[in-house]
Amino acid sequence: MAEPKTKPSKTSVAAFVAKQPETLRADTRALIDMMEGLSGAPPVLWGSSIIGFGRYTYVYASGKSGDWPIIGLSPRKQNLVIYLMSGFDGEEKLLAKLGKHKTGKSCLYVRRLSDLHIPTLKTLMKKSIAAMRRKYPDGK
Repeated sequence: MAEPKTKPSKTSVAAFVAKQPETLRADTRALIDMMEGLSGAPPVLWGSSIIGFGRYTYVYASGKSGDWPIIGLSPRKQNLVIYLMSGFDGEEKLLAKLGKHKTGKSCLYVRRLSDLHIPTLKTLMKKSIAAMRRKYPDGK
């Protein structure tokens, strides 16, 4: 069985952020501060481009399992990608108040934090973290 490519690395998060385009650095640092404060977990670089906080183990019906951060982000050229659990109570109302964004299955795509209502973003993150901890109580 192949080893997962996206797993925690020893690479410094600060060094990774310092290599990002200047336009992304401030927003990335602000998201790191928010996520670390809300999750209580330190930032860890997963793979080459995902900054994750906490960890849980998922198991597929096939029995295959893997680890993933409880919450995370990735500064990308086109968007900041915020990894959240979707489907929790009140998510739709919060997304409607959030500001300019797009969504994927468990991803929130934003151009810049100034496009968002930050208190709503923090509430989304809190609720996502709480939902993940309920679903995966053995997570960290």
